[in-house]
Amino acid sequence: MQDILHALGFVLIAGTAFLLVILTEAAYLRRQGKRDAYKLRESLANISTGFMYKMVDAAVVAVFITRFYDDVVRLGLQYKPANKWVGYALLFVATDFMFFVAHVLMHKLRYAWCSHVTHHSSVRYNFSTALRQNFLFDLSGLVFVWCLPLALIGFDKMAVVTAIELNLFYQFFIHTETIKRLPAWYEAIFNTPSHHRVHHGRNPAQIDTNFGGVLIIWDRLFGTFVDERDAGPIVYGISMRQPTTLNPLRLNLDEWFAMWADVWRHKDLRILWKHPDWVEEQYPSAPAPNRNRAQRPC
Repeated sequence: MQDILHALGFVLIAGTAFLLVILTEAAYLRRQGKRDAYKLRESLANISTGFMYKMVDAAVVAVFITRFYDDVVRLGLQYKPANKWVGYALLFVATDFMFFVAHVLMHKLRYAWCSHVTHHSSVRYNFSTALRQNFLFDLSGLVFVWCLPLALIGFDKMAVVTAIELNLFYQFFIHTETIKRLPAWYEAIFNTPSHHRVHHGRNPAQIDTNFGGVLIIWDRLFGTFVDERDAGPIVYGISMRQPTTLNPLRLNLDEWFAMWADVWRHKDLRILWKHPDWVEEQYPSAPAPNRNRAQRPC
C-alpha cells in the first residue's frame, strides 16, 4: 500500500505541474495574439478526460499490478542485472519499446483504437491535449501489452510503474506547437514536439507515423518515421468519425458504441481487429450515422 501511495503522490505532483504548464502556455500564446490555440471548453474537456483516465489507472495499478505482478514475474526470466544502473537503462529501453508496440496496435486495430481515439480527436494541439485520454484504456487490457512483457523479463513492479509514469511524464511535454525544433542530435534520437505533431496530423502523409514515446529510434528502425519538414501541412483531428461534442463521457465512449454498432450492422467480427478505417473501405455503400468528416467543435 505504501508503494501505491508513493505512486499516487507522484501523479498528484505531476498533475499540478501539468496544470501550471498549461496555464503558462495558454497565457503566453494569448499574449502572442494566438487566441485560438486554447479554448476554455476544450481545455476543460481535456483535463476532465485526463482526470477520469488517471483515477481508473490508479485503481488498475492498485488491484492488478500490485496483486498479480509478482506472480507473473515468477513465470518469466527473472532477470536480475548485476549493476542496478544497467538494470535501469534496460528498463528504460524496454518500457519505451513496449509503449511503441502498444501504440502501433492502438492505431492498427479498431478495438485498440477505441481506447486511443479520444487522444487524437482534438482539433488543437497544445499541452492540454496530452491529458485527453480514454479512461477505458486500462480496462480494455491494452495496459497489459505494455507491462506484462516487463514482468516476464523480471523487472521490479514499482520500478516498472515508475518507468511508465516517467515515460508518460516526458510525453506530456511534446504536445505543443510553441517549441519548433530542437538540436539535430536530439531530434535524431528522441521524440520531440516536431515529430509528435506529425503523429497527430490527419492528412494522408501523417497517418500512422511516429509512434515512439520517448525515443524516436523505433520509428526510424521500423520505417514509420516521417520528418515534419516532409509531412506537408498538418491538420489535427481524425479523418473518420470526428466528434462534434466536448462532453467528456462521449469523447470516451462514442467510438466504442460506433465499433459495436458496426459489428452488429455488418455481422462481421473482423471489424474488431482490422484497421479503424477498414469498415468504410469494406462496406462503402452502408455508411453508419454520424460518420462525419473532421469538423471543429467550439
